[in-house]
Amino acid sequence: MNDKSFMFNMICSELEDAVGIENVSTKKTERAVYSVDYFWLSRKWQDAGVAGPMPDIIVCPGSAEEVSKVLKIANYYKLPVTTWGGGSGSQGGALPVAGGILMDIKRMNKLIDLNVEAGHVTCETGMIFATLEDLVNEKGYSVMHLPSCLTCCTVGGALAHNGIGILSTKYGKIDDMCLSMEIVLPNGDIINTLPVPKHSSGPNLIPIFLGSEGTLGVITKVRFKIVRLPEVRRHHAFLFDDIHTGYEACHEIVQNVKPSIIRLFDEAETVSIIKKVIGFEKKGSFMNLTLEGNGRIVDIEEQIVLEIAEKYGAQYLGTEYGEKWFDNRITFFYPDHIMDLPQMFGTLDTVATHDNIEKIYRAMKHVVEDEFQQYNVRFISHSSHWYEWGAMNYSRFIIDNPPQDPEEALRVHNRIWNMGVRAALENGGVLNDHHGVGLKLSRLVKEQYGPAMQVLEALKNKLDPNGIMNPYKLGL
Repeated sequence: MNDKSFMFNMICSELEDAVGIENVSTKKTERAVYSVDYFWLSRKWQDAGVAGPMPDIIVCPGSAEEVSKVLKIANYYKLPVTTWGGGSGSQGGALPVAGGILMDIKRMNKLIDLNVEAGHVTCETGMIFATLEDLVNEKGYSVMHLPSCLTCCTVGGALAHNGIGILSTKYGKIDDMCLSMEIVLPNGDIINTLPVPKHSSGPNLIPIFLGSEGTLGVITKVRFKIVRLPEVRRHHAFLFDDIHTGYEACHEIVQNVKPSIIRLFDEAETVSIIKKVIGFEKKGSFMNLTLEGNGRIVDIEEQIVLEIAEKYGAQYLGTEYGEKWFDNRITFFYPDHIMDLPQMFGTLDTVATHDNIEKIYRAMKHVVEDEFQQYNVRFISHSSHWYEWGAMNYSRFIIDNPPQDPEEALRVHNRIWNMGVRAALENGGVLNDHHGVGLKLSRLVKEQYGPAMQVLEALKNKLDPNGIMNPYKLGL
């Protein structure tokens, strides 16, 4: 779009009329801010001095009604629209790769209702999630969604990729917490899902929009269930001889009790990340586990966990290391603890049933270490977010000295992802567990769904016939 043209200025004038002059910007310095999120490739190219994808116009709506006006204007002129929350995503899902309008929703940050008697909270989706959690905590309750990006992600961002927090083994993913939503469709219509999340009144609309990453509309309001803060929260740590034994023990644990946290680390991550952050230096497969809730129930659950751990030969390390892990759960992602440029790195997270999760771990480890050994790649892994039926695998590749040329780095990066993700798909996994698809994995969505992709494409074509919503993401 030519930002000097007559029509460009006419469009900007329409958008200013919709949301206010002060909430529209075309300044290059401000547009550049939105050319990088936490996606490694966007950061690498920026670091190499190559300009990233910038929007033509930044718009900051303050309500669902203003979002509706913006989308109607965008549809008329067939302008791409990308929604931006906190910019903390690692998949490039918020990058405005097609230019057009960048809609930053952080003005929409109001707490609408906090009803502790009924057990729910309603807010706008531009609110930072830590702010929402703090407001609910003040009343003695919690949403129980505590991701590592808690202090910088928006509520809408968490909904857009169907995110997860560290307490998921007990409380579930964000889709288990969401009761209802308000959504602005691509044509500008404002809709609401039914007031309850489970029913037999026709197909449930919530799962259609959760995880749709801004391709089917803009989520502007949400109601979450809330629960009382636990009476007790007790952290424990164990050491298994190897991750195979740990997988078997964890499977049995989640069949018998409901921990809020189980994180099982392979031998490589045990001697790297765990040692560095909490000072644990023994070799083996480290596991931290948290039980919480009513104190009497936790007492019983603790005894069951200890018996299962002993059955599998685990060394009980007491509460100290478990408490250290919990206290440092965000420290892991601070500078000097997390991987960062100039390293190349990525998280190949997937989820599968119990019979497939170790197969996926072995297959990913094999393909990354064997196919990319010329780069001295390292592979570390842990499994968190456990269910009665399965678990997720959170594997990382790390290359300390990747190619310096950004185009060559892109090729190597994408080859690792192609091969790592396909190893998961071939062994019963999926593209991703909780970071989303975004731009990073968009090319692989059709491989995952096969003929079922036509269902997603039909939804997209009907709801967004002009294809304006977050183009090139989610395979749509």
